[in-house]
Amino acid sequence: IKQKKRHMGDTKHFCPVSLKENFILYPGLQEHAVKYKEKIYYFSTSDNRDKFLKNPEDYVAHKEPLQAPPLRVCLLGIHGAGKSTCARLIADKLGIFHIQFEEYLQELILPKTKKKVEPSSNEDRDDDDYKIPEELEDLSQTTTKPETEKSEQEVELTDDEVAIKANLMDNLELPPKVLDNIVPDWWKKEPFRSTGFILDGFPRTADEANYLSEQGLCPDVAVYIQVEEHDILDRLLPLRLNKWKDRQHKKMEHKKMLKELKAKKRV
Repeated sequence: IKQKKRHMGDTKHFCPVSLKENFILYPGLQEHAVKYKEKIYYFSTSDNRDKFLKNPEDYVAHKEPLQAPPLRVCLLGIHGAGKSTCARLIADKLGIFHIQFEEYLQELILPKTKKKVEPSSNEDRDDDDYKIPEELEDLSQTTTKPETEKSEQEVELTDDEVAIKANLMDNLELPPKVLDNIVPDWWKKEPFRSTGFILDGFPRTADEANYLSEQGLCPDVAVYIQVEEHDILDRLLPLRLNKWKDRQHKKMEHKKMLKELKAKKRV
């Protein structure tokens, strides 16, 4: 028995309501399908299906085909896999934005922290925070107490900023309310809405992936870069070694300075 050819709607298997209202290609489900003017339309939710049935002409093409949204890509991979390098090349090639998720988080709190937040497990932090001993504080103090108190007040973080700092330092998951203020804008607001983007390093966990799904924020492509462990070691170890050498040099210079300060104090 010859089956009749199925005539799909203007958006094929994507939800026309999500496309119209949010400019997002969200796959529809067969259980929410309806037939309109001999064409079949699929919807992501029953609510979207009901919206379509009330005013179908608002969601179908008329004189011109419906405009598809720009390309949205999620690029995933472990640290050192080369995500940012690949993302920059792809963004330049396709003319879309490159969003490095961790760098974006750093920029949100940088006005208050004044420097990048390092992971709490980073062994460099102890040396970076190396301070002059207490017996030499009288030689190194340059600010008054009121100024110190003022600076401490200026670095007071909001609840959202505290959550972002905890994520950067201890890899604690960002709560949905923080993600609500960050992620949807890349899909729904300009200039990202009409240009497209490659999102580097998000989602990182199953909960973050579920967040995108629950919000209806579907990437067109998700790419995972898989790299062998020895390749990552060959790539990152020389950089870490050079950083360690620079840190040791800085520490020796600091000790030399402390020695000179002690000599001045004795005089």
